[in-house]
Amino acid sequence: MMKYIAIFSFTVLTLCQSCAQGTSTKKEKKTGTKMETTLPGTLDTATIGGGCFWCTEAIYQRLNGVVNVASGYSGGKIKNPTYKEVCSGLTGHAEVIQIVFDTTKISFTEILEVFMKTHDPTALNRQGADEGTQYRSVIFYNSPEQKATAESVIKELDAAGAFNSKITTEVSPLEKFYIAEDYHQDYYNQNKNSNSYCSFVIVPKIEKFEKVFKDKLKK
Repeated sequence: MMKYIAIFSFTVLTLCQSCAQGTSTKKEKKTGTKMETTLPGTLDTATIGGGCFWCTEAIYQRLNGVVNVASGYSGGKIKNPTYKEVCSGLTGHAEVIQIVFDTTKISFTEILEVFMKTHDPTALNRQGADEGTQYRSVIFYNSPEQKATAESVIKELDAAGAFNSKITTEVSPLEKFYIAEDYHQDYYNQNKNSNSYCSFVIVPKIEKFEKVFKDKLKK
């Protein structure tokens, strides 16, 4: 338990500007679904949502052991949802990222350590100015082991009083991951010089992440 207290005793990073305000005007284009079903032995996937997926994608792209990050939607009622539909809050989907990671370099527990530190897991259905069920804090597990790990991490953090309020992060089975439109992929790297959301929200989150987790960064 002391391990988690040490890891999560820093101030939680939060958003201050709406993701929707920085929405691209590009035409919505779907490329189908993307689910990692067969991976080499040392690779696994993690599917998490912690607010705007532009932010979480940018964080995990910089984490050592992460092979790939894709932005998308999970947890909803309709097939192949578009960004506009998800933003309505009526589909039940959350904005998520699906991470492919090398288990010889980083564990699922470490993935969750970064997750809990880089968003506010106590905020119900919102992150900063981004509000709605589509921005909920959620872990979609793909195995009984991931479910047990997620529940254990949350239980220990709550017991340790790591946050001022009780964690509201949803833990649910992954049923389907729908990859988001092309313009959402690698969003920060492609738009950091042209989108104010990147400058005012994502940049500070990355800077704090790199400071706290400097020993876990890609070289």
